[in-house]
Amino acid sequence: MATPEKVPLERRLRHGMRTYRAIISIFILVVGVLLTVLAAGFFTPLSTVGPFPAINSATNTPDWNYNLLFVIVGPIIVVVGAYMVGAYFVARRKFEHLMLTKSKAEFLRNITELEDLLWDLTPIDERRYEAKRAELRVRR
Repeated sequence: MATPEKVPLERRLRHGMRTYRAIISIFILVVGVLLTVLAAGFFTPLSTVGPFPAINSATNTPDWNYNLLFVIVGPIIVVVGAYMVGAYFVARRKFEHLMLTKSKAEFLRNITELEDLLWDLTPIDERRYEAKRAELRVRR
């Protein structure tokens, strides 16, 4: 009995990242917002309100003030996360619009755009695209 080959870790990781692209991008955006809020809670008058005094005592240690890192890293992660979320949902909207077409001519006109959009979408969308190509009898 032949044993199936084990898929390399890199390929499994890449497949997982493409499958859960929306969740990962939203998570990155939330982490960036959280870091930015923590930095704002230390360097603004918010440092005396709500949970910030307790949080600031934990992030401002005698060895290192982590809030300085949050000021730099937080906004950068927010920008990256916002780009990832925006790119995914814009690609999703365009893909859904282009997949609704019943016209083979319109599908053929937009086939390059569809293939470009698939880079930002999930493997399930690739299978939907291949099924649509088969349905309209479009050859490679």
